[in-house]
Amino acid sequence: MEDAPDREPPGLSVLGVRKSYGDVPVLHGVDLDVQAGSLTAVLGRSGCGKTTLLRLIAGFDRPDAGTIDIAGQPVAGPGLALPPEERRIGYVTQEGNLFPHLTVAANIAFGLPRRARRAPHRVVELLEMVGLDAGYARRHPHELSGGQQQRIALARALAPEPGIVLLDEPFSSLDVELRESTRRAVVDVLAAAGTTTVLVTHDQAEALSLASRVAVMRDGAIVQVASPAELYRHPVDRGVAGFVGDVVGLPATVHGGVAECVLGRLPVGGGHPDGPATVLLRPEQIGIHGIDAGGVTAQVLEIEYYGHDAVVRLELGGGTAVAARCPGYALPVVGQQVRLVVRGEVGLDRAPA
Repeated sequence: MEDAPDREPPGLSVLGVRKSYGDVPVLHGVDLDVQAGSLTAVLGRSGCGKTTLLRLIAGFDRPDAGTIDIAGQPVAGPGLALPPEERRIGYVTQEGNLFPHLTVAANIAFGLPRRARRAPHRVVELLEMVGLDAGYARRHPHELSGGQQQRIALARALAPEPGIVLLDEPFSSLDVELRESTRRAVVDVLAAAGTTTVLVTHDQAEALSLASRVAVMRDGAIVQVASPAELYRHPVDRGVAGFVGDVVGLPATVHGGVAECVLGRLPVGGGHPDGPATVLLRPEQIGIHGIDAGGVTAQVLEIEYYGHDAVVRLELGGGTAVAARCPGYALPVVGQQVRLVVRGEVGLDRAPA
């Protein structure tokens, strides 16, 4: 397999992008920077504008306002709309969109310049890159599994050596086991190629496990961009916290970097002004201990058992209910009196409790 060309992958910059369809606004001043060679996930619910953003980056639609730059060069903005074929972008959709009447080799070669389509070694290289052997070249799409089809779609997108690859919910149609193996293989290929990648998804686990940065989109705007760990530990508000994972919210009073609530005095991450707030913590931060331990007393109301772990619903004094997550091998019993201790820093939603 020949070495890939020594070419610096481009970065991507989206600034103040707006888009409406008729009288319906879809994007409201979107800003997004993607570091060259990295994978950024755009995470959001259906209808929030994720695919519209991807189509604007690809050049399939034009923004009403704002600019899009690739490798420091503008490709969309006032009076400018570089056509898709001049942007060096690969696009992989949820369905893969392979041509059913063409062989795998012909599907992959479709993305190559015409003079390169007659070079069979390039198709073999691309098949190897996505973890498939040369024997697949003669097959047709209906002879492939869903995961294999997605790998072929990626090979086709990578064929012309794009600087940016856009992945639009590419794994959502696969079953759970196949989804995990396929997405890891795809991400490994993109990382090895040094390709700048934008993944659009509504799957929180997918975004957090695959991307180096996650941009959360809500109602046509990006509300937070952070590393997966930062996003999970320090969401900007309760809406983001609840979207990326289970969250416990409790009224509190903050003073000197400490929040006082029914679970005790809890350290607050980041700089926050004093005053009323809502504490945000994850169920796995709440440790469950025997009644002789320190902490806050609670009674076990219900247990939802999942094997590897369980969600334990508890009632504190005064009738406040919370949920904790604990390992499946260390469960209390319903009705048991326990003590709760919060581990680590908590976040805050500054909206009044």
